[in-house]
Amino acid sequence: MDKTQIGTNAGIVWKLLSDNAHWEYEKLKKESGLSDRDLNAAIGWLAREDKIDFDIDEKQDRLFLHVNVYIG
Repeated sequence: MDKTQIGTNAGIVWKLLSDNAHWEYEKLKKESGLSDRDLNAAIGWLAREDKIDFDIDEKQDRLFLHVNVYIG
């Protein structure tokens, strides 16, 4: 895996997240077709660029991803 592939995978994840819905990790993995390693690297890339946030539902202990939207 190289930086180019990670960036490409981040683009795949970004497109899925662009619907502004909260995604569970497993659903995102299934829809993206990425392995855990590739998905985690893509999530890390997007998180480092401050493109996504993480919410944890304390009642069900699930991880959600969503796109930050900045207007201005």
